[in-house]
Amino acid sequence: MTGRRRSSPRPIRRATAVATVSVVACGAAVASLLSACGSLPGSGDSGEKEPVTVMTWAPQNTKATNMPGMPAMAQAYARWVNARGGIRGHRLRVLTCNERNDSVAAAQCAQRAVDEGAAAVVGSYSQFGRQFMSPLEVKGIPFIGGYGASDEEFESPLSYPVNGGQASLLAGNGRQLARDCKRVALVRPDTIQGDQMPSLLNSGLQNGSRRPAKDIKAPEDGTDYSPQVTRALDEVGADPAAFGTSEAGGKAPGACVTASLGDHTDAFFDSFRRLQEESPEVRVASVLGSVGQSLVNRTGGISGPLEGADITGWYPVADDPRWKPMRRVVTDYAFDDNRIDPADQGVQTTWIAYTVLRALIEELDDKGVQDITAHELQTTLDEGDRAIDTGGLTPKLRWRDEDMLAVQDFPRIVNGMVTYQVVRGGQLVAAQDGFVNVTKTLERRKTDS
Repeated sequence: MTGRRRSSPRPIRRATAVATVSVVACGAAVASLLSACGSLPGSGDSGEKEPVTVMTWAPQNTKATNMPGMPAMAQAYARWVNARGGIRGHRLRVLTCNERNDSVAAAQCAQRAVDEGAAAVVGSYSQFGRQFMSPLEVKGIPFIGGYGASDEEFESPLSYPVNGGQASLLAGNGRQLARDCKRVALVRPDTIQGDQMPSLLNSGLQNGSRRPAKDIKAPEDGTDYSPQVTRALDEVGADPAAFGTSEAGGKAPGACVTASLGDHTDAFFDSFRRLQEESPEVRVASVLGSVGQSLVNRTGGISGPLEGADITGWYPVADDPRWKPMRRVVTDYAFDDNRIDPADQGVQTTWIAYTVLRALIEELDDKGVQDITAHELQTTLDEGDRAIDTGGLTPKLRWRDEDMLAVQDFPRIVNGMVTYQVVRGGQLVAAQDGFVNVTKTLERRKTDS
């Protein structure tokens, strides 16, 4: 089993550069096509102004969770807006950084953002909030639309989350499971972040008058989870007598196992599949980010262990028409970059975060601000006149004091909405229309459960 993540900062060591810079623009070679590089829809200005430098980081090529699609989506977004003359004439300069799932590398990414004069960090992933937020706070650089993998993203006054992070996913998953399950086992990483998961899931189960889940710790970077599968099945008492047949012909409430292990959730369900025949009636579940359509496909689709699984996400299902603008950008400007999966929640979060950035720059431009600085962005985020429309992918977003939800341990949450999805016919589809608000569930959460 791997060691638990440290919660205290480690000294920053000199290291090789972990960031690459993508400076994207309409090239001189296509000067004759500049008429096709007009302003972004709604921008009304294609003139040259000061460029805006931002950074997006995420772990890549590690043994734990990897999010290469996030910096790749940021680069594609920059190519798109710059091909249209920038955002109100401001060209977008995107720095990317490999966070490596390492506290030192996370701090180095943040320091590079400072050194390169980034006005914001946008749409990034890291579990090491303490290490990366400190350098940003010192220089007043806002952290916009992170993935929600660290506590500091929901505590720091310089953080502006676009979703409810792990907290909303697990609370929502608990509520989703409460409809179908009498007994639940949670398989989660043996890390500091993993330690929060039981109380979050249990808040949702409690909302449905269910007992707390059995907590099963697992190595974050494991390759065989057979011991955890066996224990989970034992803990929920998975036997045919636990089940009946509902009036609708489905399973009556019974034994359920939910797993949230990031990239290694596929290894868990591979182990589960091998042992599944012994307990065929067990219902499985997870959250998007740990499970996605690509994993459903890899594990056998309609005949795999995830068929019928309850899945909780932040955003509408991947084939929802509201994602069409993002898909067009990926098709036209990602140049077949196989790092970008439009169904991945990291990619989707990055798209939404850059949508927020664009709206902020447009608001500042409307006020006559020519130089888009970190201070200007922070002031607009804290006091802006407009709620930001993300095209229906989230509720309209604002981060004033009165917009913060009263959620213990997560005071920066402004969006407590999740979506319920289910694997049906080998496809992730909406389990019900619209968003589910888990704010009250989180507010009633008991942290000692």
